[in-house]
Amino acid sequence: MAMRASLACFPSDAALQESSGIPWGVAVTPFSAADERGAAPATGAEGHLLPRCDSCYAYFSTLCPLHRWSWSCAICSADNDLTPDASARYARDGGQDPPEMRSAFVDLLLPGEEGEAATTTPVYVAAIDLSSSEEFLELVKSALLAALEAIPPGSLFGLLTFSSKIGLYDVQGPIPIVKNAFIPPDSDGTLLVDLEDVMPLRSFLAPVDGCKDRIAEALETIKPTSSWEITATASEVQDHALHHARGFGLAMDAVVNYLCTEYGSLFELARIFTFLSGPPNYGPGQIETRSDVDHNAAKMLGSDHTFISEQTNFYTNLAASAVQAGVCVDLFAITNEYTDLSSLKVLSVESGGSLYMYSSTDESTLPQDIYKMLSRPYAFGCVLRLRTSSEFKIADSYGHFFPDPQYMHVQHINCCDSFATYVYDFEFQKDSQFSRKSSPPILQIAFKYTTIVQQGDTSDDVSNSVSRSKFTLQRRLRVRTIQYNITANIWDLYDFVDPDVVLTILVHQSVAWHMADALAVWYFLFWRSFIQSHDVLEARIWLRDWLVNFIAQYNKAYKVVRSGGTGMSDIDVDFIHCSQLQPLSRLVFAFLLSPLLQLHGQGIHPDYRTYLQCLFSALEASSLRQAICPTLISYSSPDVEAEVHQSLSRSVFNSESPIFLLDAYTDLLVYYSPTVSSTIPFPPPRDCLLRSKIDRLKQERNITPKLVFIHGAHDDTTAFERYLIEDQSVDGSLVASATGFRSFLEGIRSRIAEYSR
Repeated sequence: MAMRASLACFPSDAALQESSGIPWGVAVTPFSAADERGAAPATGAEGHLLPRCDSCYAYFSTLCPLHRWSWSCAICSADNDLTPDASARYARDGGQDPPEMRSAFVDLLLPGEEGEAATTTPVYVAAIDLSSSEEFLELVKSALLAALEAIPPGSLFGLLTFSSKIGLYDVQGPIPIVKNAFIPPDSDGTLLVDLEDVMPLRSFLAPVDGCKDRIAEALETIKPTSSWEITATASEVQDHALHHARGFGLAMDAVVNYLCTEYGSLFELARIFTFLSGPPNYGPGQIETRSDVDHNAAKMLGSDHTFISEQTNFYTNLAASAVQAGVCVDLFAITNEYTDLSSLKVLSVESGGSLYMYSSTDESTLPQDIYKMLSRPYAFGCVLRLRTSSEFKIADSYGHFFPDPQYMHVQHINCCDSFATYVYDFEFQKDSQFSRKSSPPILQIAFKYTTIVQQGDTSDDVSNSVSRSKFTLQRRLRVRTIQYNITANIWDLYDFVDPDVVLTILVHQSVAWHMADALAVWYFLFWRSFIQSHDVLEARIWLRDWLVNFIAQYNKAYKVVRSGGTGMSDIDVDFIHCSQLQPLSRLVFAFLLSPLLQLHGQGIHPDYRTYLQCLFSALEASSLRQAICPTLISYSSPDVEAEVHQSLSRSVFNSESPIFLLDAYTDLLVYYSPTVSSTIPFPPPRDCLLRSKIDRLKQERNITPKLVFIHGAHDDTTAFERYLIEDQSVDGSLVASATGFRSFLEGIRSRIAEYSR
């Protein structure tokens, strides 16, 4: 469980926090294997014995004062009695202390919560769009073959297709068989026949280890609807229309209901990975698109709205049904056609799944991404709760969760992997502050979750060549309690700023799914207004104004701008007095230039913007910074790293190093200077240092970055130069005559000078 605070040293009071101009909050990655320093939790098997406070329900930790028959809560300071068993547990009679006495970060088994020796079976279902191209299907087939290698033996796998009908595949016999259920064009949201009547679920879900070859055979029989033969009859026009139908909505609804019949008996979580080649255009949940406009640019909308409103609440309701049925949906959109992912995203986000988008099949990393997704561990049925000591409270929380309908600040997460991150921002309780006489501020994160544990071969039939694995459920509780230092000095506050977390809070505010009724600080009030108005231009202006206010507050703190002013040249926009703050201006500038905040007139595909919303709002802080502000590393040769460049400008072309690696999280670009020696191989050889670095980065990511090699002597360098953001101009309506990062900072300096007169 990693937890990073924007202010590692907490402000003593609200006035100090507000005067600093820095948002105050934390980014939490609850299912990460270790904390932010790489330390693993103390583990144990008696989580049900962990004492809880009778007043605030916080958990006992090493920060709680312990007495012979009682203990004091570190969160609310309430005294709690110890039961005789708990008192004996903490008596320290020479044996090993329990985990909660050895570490403030514990991960404990909760025996009995899932029933004695509860067993389950991992279930995976692939749903394939047939209203697509041959290239699309070939890519999907490759991805599913990779998925079959990642899925653990003993799992169950189902294969279905959708168009104007739903095709269910039975692969457990000698040859694959498909049975179809037609989707009526005027459906009221139900099929004419239940899928269970078309094919029993036990016939549809096949054991992966025994049917992998027949699943592969079934995949080879799948053809796009465009290849279906259309007979020349009076209904030819109608038949042709049906051959281009994409009944995604009703297909997903039917599959969720189909799986629901076995929820709790066969499986605890089923994962559906669905592949779309375009917008749902048939039956319930269909998306209205206009064929007379270019969906790739502003012509579609005619305005500069950031986030397109969803057209239908069908998928919101379907997401709720999926959660109740124990189903997680991962959505893979492989298309450049407008698909209205703003309406579809809720299905994956709220069910605990992921949203992936690929603009073409040629350079898609779909096989690698689905293999990564299915290979990494995940938790499900999660409950997340953050508690604070009494002087401050949670102002709002952000991430891919759904709030508990009864308890404040309790979040439910249907499925969570080790990358998923959630953000909280804080505010002081009314008239409260930290003082030297009060207890230090404390945070406690509690994360209750379920995992599936593979027990190995349990087959009793030695003649059976297929090894069947047994899976059991483990319910676990992970608790981390952290105590922070406080300061009444703004200099100390600035020295302990984490720029990555500051950026994370700002980005989460800009893509928040739900906003609170009230936020403590004016710049948060602005963000709430922005989300409600959905206006990109307003967001860019206010983000710039946040930076103006912050730099002005910093200059005031360091008395660089004195009463009456001493001229623009005295305003420090580079944070020369505080190295910890120096990245912030560049990060805000990079965020302003990111596709998420670009105008539609600048050619940003609206679905790509939605994809970035989903991606950015789930990344941990370091990864998010990488995605918004890339890292540039130069190499003297493929085996010799030269330096990490702080600037992203064309000045790098004056470097003596001939090779550059640019890491933009989703893209890795290797650039060779036009003057590079002919003795240096292009592209770099497989066994060199540069390639090892690339392989490591690709391995560490939750998505596979696209790798591009560019030789400046004969290749188009546009893809590389577009990441050199410091030579780009921010929109003219924001900073007049701006032509790059330095001009942007000069504009900030001018605004501060104007305000300080």
